[in-house]
Amino acid sequence: MTPPSALDSRASWLRLAMSLTIGLVGNVGMWAIIVILPAIEAEFHLDRADASLAYTMTMVGFALGNYFIGRAVDRWGITAAMVGAALLIASGFTAAAMAPNFVTLAGAQLAIGFGTATSFGPLIADVSHWFLKRRGIAVAVVASSNYLSGAIWPMILSGILAGQGWRAAYAVIALTTIVVMIPLAFLLRAKVPEAARMEAETSAALRARTASFSPRTLTILLGLAGVGCCVAMSMPQVHIVAYCTDLGFGPAIGAEMLSLMLLGGVASRLVSGALADWLGGVTTLLIGSSLQCLALFLYLPTSGLTPLYIVSLVFGLSQGGIVPSYAIIVREYLPAREAGSRVGFVMMATIGGMALGGWMSGWIFDLTGSYQMAFLNGIAFNLLNMAIIGTILLRSRPRRGPALAV
Repeated sequence: MTPPSALDSRASWLRLAMSLTIGLVGNVGMWAIIVILPAIEAEFHLDRADASLAYTMTMVGFALGNYFIGRAVDRWGITAAMVGAALLIASGFTAAAMAPNFVTLAGAQLAIGFGTATSFGPLIADVSHWFLKRRGIAVAVVASSNYLSGAIWPMILSGILAGQGWRAAYAVIALTTIVVMIPLAFLLRAKVPEAARMEAETSAALRARTASFSPRTLTILLGLAGVGCCVAMSMPQVHIVAYCTDLGFGPAIGAEMLSLMLLGGVASRLVSGALADWLGGVTTLLIGSSLQCLALFLYLPTSGLTPLYIVSLVFGLSQGGIVPSYAIIVREYLPAREAGSRVGFVMMATIGGMALGGWMSGWIFDLTGSYQMAFLNGIAFNLLNMAIIGTILLRSRPRRGPALAV
């Protein structure tokens, strides 16, 4: 049992460590399909856009899961949601490993994505209740589990993929999910002590922000901004393995580049979390989005191996803090009792942007035979994101009157 102590306590940090471990395993569902994309394209005789639909289905499930599981967490808590998610992820990977055709594989990826969502938005929202002074860095750490998972698992899976094929790799993931996630989920049963919750309400008054939008309008604007930033983000993240394969470097090099990109993203998320505690979520998000746009421009003239490694690292260092900043903004501007559903909605929008951008980039490649226009498409969506977040920043001010409950 957690004693009734202040937030940012030892119990808070222990919960953060457990959440990070869950995220390292649970988020593999978002990245595995990227690693096997060339393999399924070859096995099922698909073009690039059709093969990318498997990723799109994963992201559709991931988006829906962030919203609906987020609402479930608000009502029943994180443990029940996490156990169900682990079972769903394992079942999805098992079904995909046995898929006789691409349609079955795509359906399994939808289930995988839905279950994987529990390890992102809902887990972030849960941890946000346990911190006040260090909420930004705590959210960043949990969000970093997504990128750490993406950095570690492609390296593991590429070895299995080369030796035994993608179906064996998926079977390994299914078993690991059950063994790791379910026991840890039961360790998250404790709730924030009421004494700590009440203690934090006074401090929250100093941090709360408001904008000249209704909560519903602000949530929708954040969702649209999320689509914009993540259509842009998806081009390098989703297609870097295929891009490297097209350039003659091979999928193993692409997996290494993806891992490097995501490791840069981890560093970016941690730095952005610290910045959010200092500058607030909106300013931090605008900085990250601007840097991401600059990094996308750097891809346009780059095709050599060493320059691609460098640009991919720069891209990761630029954009990693963007998505976690949305959760910080929700906690700064909107009611805490709705954190799961509102964070879930915004995360659903960001992942919808990833799904849309992943498919659009493949479609543009099929039309043009090149990724150049796909990069430009990402830059255009990135500018949309910057315009929306800039507007919110200009119309923000400290909240007057009673603070939102934390």
